Amino acid sequence: MANHKSALKRIRSSEAKRLTNRYQHKTTRTAIKKLRELTDKKEAEAMYPSVASMLDKLAKKNVIHANKAANLKSGLAKYVAAL
Repeated sequence: MANHKSALKRIRSSEAKRLTNRYQHKTTRTAIKKLRELTDKKEAEAMYPSVASMLDKLAKKNVIHANKAANLKSGLAKYVAAL
């Protein structure tokens, strides 16, 4: 275990960030699954911007890679357009 004050603080802050990132990532994955289950085009078009925004935020904070966010958004956009 670390002995320095700064190292102890780093451990605390890292754990808090890890839990926040984990929660937001899981919430986004759940939203993606819900969007893919929708069969009504109007509902899907209404929900897509919020899911795309969630993905952008995760990419901005480096929780997921920017290219992965772009690929997911692209796939979801195709799905919504095909409904």
